[in-house]
Amino acid sequence: MSTQTPAHAPHQETTISGTLIYEYTARLTDLTGYGLALADVLAGAIAPPPEGLRSDARFEGPVSGPALRGTVTGVDYGTLRADGRAELHIHARISTQDGKNIALAADGVAITEPGSPVAQLRENVTLTTSEPSYAWLNPLQIWATGTADFATGQIHVTAYTA
Repeated sequence: MSTQTPAHAPHQETTISGTLIYEYTARLTDLTGYGLALADVLAGAIAPPPEGLRSDARFEGPVSGPALRGTVTGVDYGTLRADGRAELHIHARISTQDGKNIALAADGVAITEPGSPVAQLRENVTLTTSEPSYAWLNPLQIWATGTADFATGQIHVTAYTA
């Protein structure tokens, strides 16, 4: 059974039901900005510009799941729009413990609160590979929830089949 946390509740993840595919706790390894500083916008010191605030957040960390273990390395090419919507555009690679590569593509939103460095993540994920031992991932519809804490540089994501 799933537990739903209201979207306005600070710093709490929403849990969804389904079959667990993977979970990771990654660290931000680099944050590239294209003008204003994301930290200033998240702190409420300045507003996002009319064209939106672009930033590339690189991340890396261990992946675990019932049938999927390894390391995730990727980039979120995110945009924080002037209206406050934070759009995710993630491209990553899962390198499995047995040396296989799985492409991860995700879009979604990061729900931010003024003055908070923590964002709630909601992702629509596609995993693809030509590796026969992981081909079972290709047709799955995957939904993920999590958090990104820009103060600590920690990202936590849990992904389930729909």
